Formats: sequence, C-alpha cells, structure tokens
Amino acid sequence: MATRVLLRERPNRALALVTTTHALILRHISSTTSSSQAQSGGNAGLRCLVELVHAREVDLSEYKVISRQNVIGTLGLITVENDVFLSVVSGASKAALVRPGETVQRILNTDFYCLNKSEYDHIPHDTINLYPTDTLDEEGYDQSQVSGRGDPVLEHPCLALKKLLSGGSFYFSADFDLTSRLQARSADASKFDLDTFDQAYLWNSYMIQPLVDFRSKLSKHEKAALDATRLLTFAIRGFASTLTVAPPTSSGRSVYGTSQCYLTLLSRLSCRRAGTRFNARGIDDDGNCANFVETETVICYPDGVCFSYAQVRGSIPLFWEQAAGLLPGQQKITITRSAQAAQPAFDKHFEELELKYGAVHVLNLLSKEKSGECELAQRYSDHIKHAAINNRSSDGDRTEKKFLLDTWYDFHAETRATGYDAARTILKYAQDSVDGFAYCLAGTVLDDNLDEKETRSVIMLQQEGVFRTNCLDCLDRTNLVETIISQASLELFFENRQERPGSDLVARHGSLWADNGDALSKIYAGTGALKSSYTRSGKMSLAGALADARKSATRLYINNFADKGRQTVMDMLLGRLIGQTAVYLYDPINDYVNNELTRRAAEFTSVTDIRIWAGTFNLNGRTNGINSDLSPWLCPAVDQSQQNPEIVAVGFQEIVELSPQQIMSTEPGRRQEWERAVKKTLNANAKKNGSEDYVLLRGGQLVGASLSVFVKKSILGRIKNVEGSLKKTGLSGIAGNKGAVAIRMDIDNTSLCFVTAHLAAGFANYDERNRDFKTINYGLRFQRGRSIDAHDSVVWLGDFNYRIGLAHERAVKLAKTGDFETLYEHDQLNLQMVAGLTFPYYSEARILFAPTYKYDVNTDEYDTSEKARIPAWCDRILRKGTNLRQINYDAAPLYFSDHRPVYATFVCKISIVDEKIKAALSEELYDKRKATVAGATANAKNDDSEAEDLLGYESIEPGLPPASSDRRRWWLDNGLPARSNLQAPGKDSVPNPDRPSNPWTQSDQPDWITGSSPTTAKAPPLLPSRDNSIHKVPPSIDAARMAIRNVSNGSVPSSPARNISMSSIQSTTSNDQNRKAPPIPRKPPSLTSNTGTALSPTTSRDTVKPSQSSTMPGTTSSPPIWRVPVGSRTFSPSGPTAGSMSNSPAPVRPSQTFPLRTGASGAGGAFSRTPTKSAGNLLDDTPPRLPPRTATGLMDSDEGGMSGWAPLKPT
Repeated sequence: MATRVLLRERPNRALALVTTTHALILRHISSTTSSSQAQSGGNAGLRCLVELVHAREVDLSEYKVISRQNVIGTLGLITVENDVFLSVVSGASKAALVRPGETVQRILNTDFYCLNKSEYDHIPHDTINLYPTDTLDEEGYDQSQVSGRGDPVLEHPCLALKKLLSGGSFYFSADFDLTSRLQARSADASKFDLDTFDQAYLWNSYMIQPLVDFRSKLSKHEKAALDATRLLTFAIRGFASTLTVAPPTSSGRSVYGTSQCYLTLLSRLSCRRAGTRFNARGIDDDGNCANFVETETVICYPDGVCFSYAQVRGSIPLFWEQAAGLLPGQQKITITRSAQAAQPAFDKHFEELELKYGAVHVLNLLSKEKSGECELAQRYSDHIKHAAINNRSSDGDRTEKKFLLDTWYDFHAETRATGYDAARTILKYAQDSVDGFAYCLAGTVLDDNLDEKETRSVIMLQQEGVFRTNCLDCLDRTNLVETIISQASLELFFENRQERPGSDLVARHGSLWADNGDALSKIYAGTGALKSSYTRSGKMSLAGALADARKSATRLYINNFADKGRQTVMDMLLGRLIGQTAVYLYDPINDYVNNELTRRAAEFTSVTDIRIWAGTFNLNGRTNGINSDLSPWLCPAVDQSQQNPEIVAVGFQEIVELSPQQIMSTEPGRRQEWERAVKKTLNANAKKNGSEDYVLLRGGQLVGASLSVFVKKSILGRIKNVEGSLKKTGLSGIAGNKGAVAIRMDIDNTSLCFVTAHLAAGFANYDERNRDFKTINYGLRFQRGRSIDAHDSVVWLGDFNYRIGLAHERAVKLAKTGDFETLYEHDQLNLQMVAGLTFPYYSEARILFAPTYKYDVNTDEYDTSEKARIPAWCDRILRKGTNLRQINYDAAPLYFSDHRPVYATFVCKISIVDEKIKAALSEELYDKRKATVAGATANAKNDDSEAEDLLGYESIEPGLPPASSDRRRWWLDNGLPARSNLQAPGKDSVPNPDRPSNPWTQSDQPDWITGSSPTTAKAPPLLPSRDNSIHKVPPSIDAARMAIRNVSNGSVPSSPARNISMSSIQSTTSNDQNRKAPPIPRKPPSLTSNTGTALSPTTSRDTVKPSQSSTMPGTTSSPPIWRVPVGSRTFSPSGPTAGSMSNSPAPVRPSQTFPLRTGASGAGGAFSRTPTKSAGNLLDDTPPRLPPRTATGLMDSDEGGMSGWAPLKPT
C-alpha cells in the first residue's frame, strides 16, 4: 500500500502519513516550560499529538509533499538534541521468502522528518544510502561530510542514524513476526499480534513503542484499519536470504516435478547487549550476552512441508573485557569478576536458553594454547559444572542428569595440520545431540474441529534443544562450525524422509552461510568474516588467504578508530544514551473513549453462568479400567445445581506405560479409547437426567498425558477459536514423559484455558517441579503467540507430584484419622505457593479428602512395598480468574490405579458484549469528546497551548472533575465563564455595604439590606471599625492617583510600580483566637466578561444595557466614581479636574466600583499601581463594571508598605 509523507507548516506544523484509506497525523506540542525542562532532562517539550483518521475526512489542501518517494513503513519516533523526528523506511528490496505469504524485506534507505522544526526540510530525502558507518567520530557525528577547505556542511542531526539503518543490515516483514523462529510463531502468516514480538531481537522497539502504545488504545476496527495500512514496521538486524534449490529426490525421482524448494537462512542479532567488537564483550547482570545471534535454516517444500533448525552463538557468558590495540599481543583478555560473583548472571543466561530452546550443548572453540583464551575457556567450563540447571536430581532415581552439555574443541589445533576440512571432526562430539535435538517440522493437516473439517498448518515435530557455539569474537570459527551443524541436521532430515538432496543444495547452503558470516562480521567487527571462502566453496585458496589478511588489517583500524562512534549511534537507536528521552504520544479522543468504555462496560455487557467440571486421573499405564464404571468420578453425587455441567475437561496422566520406547513418541489410540469411555458415561448420565448429549470438542496428547474437552451441543454456537498446544519438559524438553497439554477456547467474550500437566517426580525434586511449571507457563503458546496467562480463566489439573514432608508412618496415620490440616501444613505445593515460587496468583480450594497417592492397586491401603512411598496429594486442580468460583473439590473411589481420581466443579461467569450497543456508545462518546476538545487534535489548526493544556486533562477518579491548569478549568469548558446562581431575597434587596468583605470575618451584619440603594448607602466609618482594629491611610496615594490619571488620558506609566502581596497585611484583631472555623464559601461570580464588561452579582449578562457600559452616540454621561482604599476618598478617571481628593462622603455605584488588585497575578487583596489590560480593561475608554467593594477590610502596615483590600466574600 503506497504511503505518502505530507507536511503542513501553518498554523501549526504537522506531518501526515497518508495511505489510500487512512492518514496518521502527528503534531509536536510546544510547551512553555519545555526549554527549562529540556535542559534539566525533562520531556515536557517532547510530547506529540497523534490521530488516525479516514482519508476522506482529512483536508489535504494545506499539506504539501515533502518527499518524492513513497514510504514503505514507519520505524518510529526518536528525540535528538531536544527535537522530535519521525523515522520512515523509504527504500527496501525483497530479501527472503520463508514460506508462501512470508516475505522478508531488506531496508536500503531511511529518512527522518522533524516534527517541530523546518530547518532540516531542505535536506534531500530521496537518495538511496548505502554508506558505511566507519566515518563516525566518538560522538556519533559523520566526519566524512567535512570538506578540506572550509567549515563542515550543515549536518542533519539524524545522519548517523540514517547511515546505520540504511546500511543493509536491517530487515522487516509486513507479513509475519520476523523476531520469532518458525517453531515459536503462529502458523497463520496473515495474522500476527504486534504484542508478541520478541523484544530481544526488535531493534526499533524504543522508537516504535509510542506508536504501539497508541495502537493498543484504538478500537477494534481502528486497530484493524491501522494494521491494514502496514505503517508500523518492526525491524531486526542480522541477515536474511533465500535461494531456490531443486527438490530432493526419493527413489531416484522427484515427486514435485519442476517445482522448486526455498532454502532460507535467517539470523537475528540480539539488541540487549548490542555493541561493537571491543566495546561489547561477555555478559551483563541480566544474563544478556554480546553478539548473541539466533540463526535459523529453513527449507520449504512445494506441498507446504517446512523444515526449520535453529542455532545460537554468543560471547562467552562471563564478565570479561579485551582492550583494543594495533598489535595482537596488546589485545589482552581481562576477567573482571570472580567466579562466585559471576555465577548468578551465568545461570540466568542458560536458564533463559533452556526455557526457550530446551537442552543446551555448548561448543567452545577457544584455543587451549593461547594463555588468554585458555584461561577464559577454563573458567567457562568451571561455570558450566556449577550451573544451577546441571545440579538437579532426575525423576525417581538420584543420578545426575545433564541439561547443559559442553565440548571444548580447539578449532585452530584441530585444523592446523589438514586444513579446515578437519573441522568436520567436531561431529564426533556433537552428533548425539544433533540426533537428540531433532528439528522442527511443520506441515498441513486436516483439523476435525466442531464437525467441520478444515486445513490448517501445524507443528508436527519440535526441535528439543540447541547448540550454542562460540569462539572469541563469535564470527569466523563460529560461522564455519555452525555451517557444519546445519548441514548435519539437514542430512538427518533427508535421511528420515528417505530422500536425497539435489545436487545444488549443498553448494547453495554453503553460499548462504558464507554470506551470513560476512554480514554478521561487518556488524560486529566492521569487515567481512574470515574463512568465508572455505565456507562458500568448501576449500581454501591463496586468494582467500590474502583476503583474510586484508580483512584482519582493516579490522584493526576500524576497531581502534571508528568503533566508538558506531557504538554511540547504536546506543542512540536503542534509547540508551544518558539524558535521552522517549516521545509521548497523546490521542485526546481515543484515550478518553477507551477509558469511558471500560468504566461503562456494564451498559453493553451482560453476564451468564456456565458450569464446568474438571478432573484428573493418573492411570499408571493401566487399561483394565476402561470398561469400569467411571460415574463416581465423572458424575459425582454433588448438588443438583452442579449436575450435567456445560463443559467437562478430563485430564489423564500415564495413559500409556512410560517405557524408554514410549517416551519419545505419542500413540493416540489409547487416548481415543478413553475418550469413548468418558463420552459414554457422560451421555448415559445425561439421558438419565433428561439432559442433552455431550460432544467431544477437542483432544490432545503428549505421550502419557492427555486432555479431552467435552461440551453440550447447545453451547457449540457460542464457542470459537478452539486451539490446542503441547510442551515437553522430560529430559529438559527432549522427552515427552513429562510435560503439559493445553486446550483453549472463547465462549462469547470470555476466554478459557485448560492445562493438564505431569511434572517431575521424586520426593526432593520440588525445585524441578517449580521449573517445569515455569517452562510450561512460559513456553507453551497457542496461535498468534497467546500464552496461558492471556486468558480470563485458567484451570490447571494433573499429577503435579508435590509430596508431603513427613515420615511414612506418621503421614499414613494422619491420613487415616482424617487430620488433613496437619498434612496440608507439610504439603510441598502449599509451601511453594506460599513462598511465591510456583503457580503465582493461582488458588486451590480447601482439601477435605485423603492423599491420592500411593495406594496398593485395588485396595484402600497406602503403599506397602519396600519403597513405602509417603502418601501425598500428587493430583491437584488449581484455578485462576476473578470470574471463576469453585463449588466442589473431592476424590473419587476408583481403585484400579495407584492414584485416586480428583474432580472439581466450578461456576464461571461468561461475559456477553452487545457489539451494537458498544459501537453506538463508542460513537456517542467519540462525537462528545470531539466536540469537547474542539480543535485540540493532531489535525486541528488551533494554538499549541490549547493542545498542551488538554494533556492529562482527565478525571483521576470517576465522579471527580479533571485537574485544571492555568488556561483550562473544568468549570469553564468551551470558553463559558462562571455564572453565579445567587438571587436577591427580595425585589428591593441590595448587598449590605456594612458587611465585611472578608468572608471569614465574623459579623452580625446581614448579607442583604432593603430600603436603600447602593448609590445612596452610607459608607461605613473609617475609624474606629467594628472590630476595634486600627486602620491607617496607605501611603503613596499621589502615585496611585497619577497612575489612574495617566490611564484615563490613554497613556501608560513608563515603569510599573511595586506590587504589595497579601503577606504584608497584618491584623491586630484581638478576638481572632476565639473565632470559629468559617463556613466553606461558594465560588464567586465571574468578575469580567468577554468584552471587558463586568457584571454585578445582581445583574445578569442579558440585562446589561448599553448606557451602563458605554456612552451612547450624541449623549453625555457623568463619569463613574472609582473607589480607593481611603475611606470615602474617590478618584475620577475623566480628567485632571476630576481627580481632586475629597474627605467628604461620595456616592458609590456598586456596578462601577473599581476593585484594586494585588501584584502581577491580579489576585484580590492589595492595591497595585500597575494598570493592565487584564485588570478590568483599564486601557479601554469604558470604565469597568464590578461588584461593590468597601474599605472595611483595610488593615495597618507598620512597615510603611501599601495596604490593600481583603478578598471579596463569595456569594
């Protein structure tokens, strides 16, 4: 979809990414405090408005084209030198085709557009840029732009970033999740969730995150519209390439005719410890390694069958450094942390690898002769011996089991005599792991789901382990050995399929790996890989040796003089520079609509209850119970309300005998027999109770563990998105004797997930059981990357194998006497959950049944064999979800196994969203919000300050008004002034002038008086006052008089007078200590109107006559009298003759009284000598009309400062 970049410069600068259907508009918001906060590291000036609108709703007449090239994607937003830039992909080429519909593109050119400045607009944006980054200085600036004669050319602040991103090492796909290998991502390439990208390989995560956050707040249809535009781009760094090869032959002939296979190589470089050769070595405290790369070999057949094999490489996971130097002897290796201090980070690294890939086989290619490499390799081996994942007991017995294998293979010593061909001898040490790890195999099958057969892509075989290869730099030696391992896995794949690869496959496979080595080496070391000529052709030539020498010399120069600048640019891209701030995107409409929809969900959501039965049974490999009566377990005697549940989830463990021959394969026949027995029992009970029949929704099996979900026919129409998944944990993920089977579904608008698991056995192996849970919970994924925790309700059921920490005799005695509380206090699962080490946020009902393991078969007696296993609640059912309520939890009396079956019943609240009501409410809220914010959106033309005030202008709690700012107040929305609803008690009532103006002053004077007019009301005496306090005449009245005269003559004093704040006012009232707390005043009326005409409390805007605010043409009016704080002294602004002072009382008209204000802020209280336009429009010819004021609030100032007025009493 073609995308254009458009720019609008006035009235405010905005950028628009316009497609044929929608426009994404971005606008920077300038802040009055941005300069000061930017200097102090704040991000007040880095906020932007964003808006997604339909193309037909945007007026593009004021926009202009800023680039002649169409935009392919958006990398995100970044701040450079306190400016905000939008980064877009403007040049790309097709690099790889993994599977049909999964295209990978290579970024060739990027452009950066500034959102808040126009000075960089003139720099050309349409030049394809393949420049290297070797000319960058330590600060990341490009020194190649400096001419030899004069000053450097004006450089774009993002030029270094542009060169880095346009260097050909970044890739993206608009079709699928490029950060995940084939085994870990969804089979449906057309649907992928932006929230499931692996952050370890997402290099523009810092820049794209603001747009991802914006997308998450959009409505469902808007989110789909944004995804359809493919504007958001997610980039990896590494290598991607596809070559076509002839399909393999079977029995001497090709079964695919002239069709071609696609051979693809994908390398993903981790960004978590990104850096150049001598700037990024070893590991960090989070377990992230430098130069960590996942490389995946993929072959796609014409019929949809896909082979995938993944390997990883990375710097030695220890804390070590190596200084750069021009001579090899100067590049000394230094180990910077002791073995004990480095072990925790080492364990983190390999535990993460085990969770993600399974077992790990380390291939260490360091030298045994060079002192530095030898010391490092020896320390590496010591850490592997003490690794946490290697110090566990196996299932049942106490022998140690290796989850982490290592092979120290001195590459140079092994190949010194006979050349690089000898490197294949490494297979002597690696072949067993190649066979045991297997590979990933995906294919197309018929899915018999809901009685509707459909074709879908599934993972038929999983890769169960990974090779981790390293040398010192993880470049040259590593790439050659990884090529050998990849070829060995391909040979295993072809052997299992009884095929022979095409004649060109081996050669093209080597060519791809050589290109991969060159690409990764340029990223890390600055040049192509050494030994690439052998990798490419299978032999070493003189030209190849000379090329290696030249590359080595080039590396020395780049590593010593250019790497610091390249490192700075990488850190800038990843947002790791000191003081670098992210961009904050704000959508004033959609943010509000989403919050309101969440708050008002009850208006369009209804809730219904469904009943769920879940049960688990370890069959101990026996089949004689298939014909037994299963109704005591499947149809227990529970309350009638729990009979005939809508959903039945049945989990079995050891459904087959777990022999060494069985644990590596799955035979579904036994599961299907048990499913028929369960269905027969359920339907017989339903018929007896006059209920409807059950149907099998879906079943799944992992060797001995199986899960089957049955539902009533009546709810089939409400169920959708049914999926299943498996996860092995036996032998560190290689074998299926331990692991989990999960089935998930959506019922209306609620998601459910059932998991049956068989965890590690052995009394003391609770740590391994905890790890099995983490492996399953983290590693088990459904389509679109959905995890177990991403469901509204989750039920775990199975043989968790947690034991009771008591002696056998005591445990048996407590079980027979029914003292379950004491047993539960020593239950391992209970203790581990309380400690937060397993099943976090899950709950278990109170156990009121005897331990379910281990019985003598067909008896009620616990184990009487020589092993005398301690009774335990191995079989458990746990739940998570606020909408899930458990009713029953019990065991059933079935005796044909050494376990007792366990069941639980639940009531689950299912949410039903009325999409029509929700859409109508959303539209209503959208229109309301749009009217409220007026033009404060990215596409609006209003002042930036209006948009700035709108940021954060939301209520923090329902029912509370939003926070106000200097410009925006919730009681003045849409420009409406505050209006007092106070009415006079009678027609002749007027405000009492004797009432103190200070609302907190106690007085016996009424608020209103009758029978007198404000123009004739007697002024209160100045001395003494009601409260016997002494008042003095404020000094400098002559200066005030001259200021007012100048205003009346149309002139303004040249310099403002000093403003006196209320802090200078002192009170001498003697009875202040005895006064009660004043009542809370009401909000005062507005003092000014939009035209500068003030309203009195008794005069509405509609009743103001022209004669009250200005002189009508052809007539004259007497000047208004302005009161000053000197008893009854008054000033007249009409001219010098009217400015004489008089000690005699003068009439005062309350509608024309001039309140004198305090300081520059204009707050009521003290007198200000500075006339301002905002203070009652003093510069207008028309005098202001304001509520009456009295001088009774005047107080002394012994310091000779200017006394002022007390605040108005709110009316």
